[in-house]
Amino acid sequence: MKFALGFANTMKFASGAGAKELGLAAEAAGFESVWTVEHIVYPERYESEYPYAPDGKMPGSGENPIPDPLVWLSWVGAVTTNLRLATGISLLPERHPLTYAKEVATLDAMSGGRVELGIGIGWLKEEFDALDVSWPRRGPRTEEYADAMRQVWAADDVTFDGEFVNFANISSNPKPANGSVPIHIGGHSRAAAERAGRMGDGFYPANGNISELFDICRQTAVDNGRDPEDIEFTSGHRDLFGDDPDAAVEEAASWGMDRMMVPAFVHRKDTHASMAAFGEQVIAKHAD
Repeated sequence: MKFALGFANTMKFASGAGAKELGLAAEAAGFESVWTVEHIVYPERYESEYPYAPDGKMPGSGENPIPDPLVWLSWVGAVTTNLRLATGISLLPERHPLTYAKEVATLDAMSGGRVELGIGIGWLKEEFDALDVSWPRRGPRTEEYADAMRQVWAADDVTFDGEFVNFANISSNPKPANGSVPIHIGGHSRAAAERAGRMGDGFYPANGNISELFDICRQTAVDNGRDPEDIEFTSGHRDLFGDDPDAAVEEAASWGMDRMMVPAFVHRKDTHASMAAFGEQVIAKHAD
């Protein structure tokens, strides 16, 4: 099992000093990766339902900083050596795929191939409206953008003719260090699981019936002529910080989970000591 820190660019870790502290402590404790969250803007009055809280509202407020994921990850990547740098998730349909392909590839090349790109279609309509991005068909838009990004990562002089983006004879460099960047599909719906099965290098549901969603993803992969073993599965477990964390890890492994997500904010107090203890008590026992 791999262990990752989620919500990494929030709370005390949103600052430069906090990001550095988190990155160094995570790498020393044996965490494999850090995963950021993203909102480009925060609509102060929104009606969209946040899917990860019972009251349908995001925790915090617009005053709470959420640094840009790639800038934050660049800061952490500069002070670490092996820690992988992940978005979890990035709102791909809010970005132009050529601009984002350049930014992601630059970070990956400069960090020695350490980037994992988690993407999602988004839930906050008011954010799309503020950015003048169409809300309908954002699922197909996301898939097309990911396809376009992979193509300009893989070759030069690329022509792409899609529903949402078109370009001809385009080259974008630098390329990712290993030829591409793994793309993980975020989301806890059947549609997200099926999307991951069709085109994802990984699947990251942060909520819902995790084992069932994993199974939907695997079956969709088979239905589309893909090997489900090629898909990396990431999520958390509600009992990881209960009385028996070993049992939680073992249950997650039985679902086929490859990477277990740990909220970074549980380590906000005495960060180095807290992460070191988790590393000794959990990671050392179960890490691949």
